[in-house]
Amino acid sequence: MKIQEIQREIIDEFSMFDEENWDERYQYLIDLGKTLPLIEEQYKTDENLIKGCQSKVWLHGAENEGKITFTADSDAILTKGIIAILIRTFSNQEPSEILKADTKFIDEIGLKEHLSPTRANGLVSMIKQIKMYALAFDSKN
Repeated sequence: MKIQEIQREIIDEFSMFDEENWDERYQYLIDLGKTLPLIEEQYKTDENLIKGCQSKVWLHGAENEGKITFTADSDAILTKGIIAILIRTFSNQEPSEILKADTKFIDEIGLKEHLSPTRANGLVSMIKQIKMYALAFDSKN
């Protein structure tokens, strides 16, 4: 599935919830975090720790047949949900597609405006790290 199709799917899922009731959306994010493809313990290192996040978030990317597969973990349940959305969107995609993709869908689901400033900064850092993996793998090819 293409990145834009996954983003549309996520927007549709979040549109099922009342825009005023963010408790339901937060709960959905937490539930998504439970489906996160967890990072192997060997990759839970300082090197894979995302800088700029309030909580600890580890992200690892591996290239497989020209596509990047991401795994992650976090010590905070809401942050786990946020990284789960990003991994769902960008995992199993070609590096060049990740680099071209925008992240407007995050604004469309209203996520950024409902996060604390430190969590919003963390979200930006997560996206930046995913793009850095894509850049590294893209320049290698």
